[in-house]
Amino acid sequence: MAHYEDLPYRPCVGMMLINRAGLVFIGRRSGGPEHVDDTHAWQMPQGGVDPGEDIYKAALRELYEETNVRSASLLAETKDWYAYDIPREIIGQAWAGKYRGQKQKWYALRFTGKDSEIDIAHPAGGHEPEFVEWRWEKMERLPEMIIPFKRKVYEQVIEEFRQFGAR
Repeated sequence: MAHYEDLPYRPCVGMMLINRAGLVFIGRRSGGPEHVDDTHAWQMPQGGVDPGEDIYKAALRELYEETNVRSASLLAETKDWYAYDIPREIIGQAWAGKYRGQKQKWYALRFTGKDSEIDIAHPAGGHEPEFVEWRWEKMERLPEMIIPFKRKVYEQVIEEFRQFGAR
């Protein structure tokens, strides 16, 4: 296995799905090596970008695969890519040891559908569920709910998308 510092970041997208009340969709992860702390198991939808795939289309695809949501319109995207490193002790378990973490482009999306559209138990395309429950949450609470090594990314994303949240 390559040295930790020499490993690349996995290209990824993240979606802040915001309802009409300005609350953000969060899901509680069902597990995986990346989530070593049950207290901070909540996160926004995110996922990998396939080689050659358009970044925004990847975001819409991942949102659909994790939540079944199609009713969303683009509000904004982050001006930069944000990266995080996973803890060294799980490097061989997450992504087969090929990446040291993820670099993410984030999108703020307005949810224009009804809550009944959201179906995390039966993800689109036959994918395994990533979340075991979900809810709408105030944007400013998200950093305290995410696994600590992702917290700085969440703080940066919130700073960019703050104007779309509940007041």
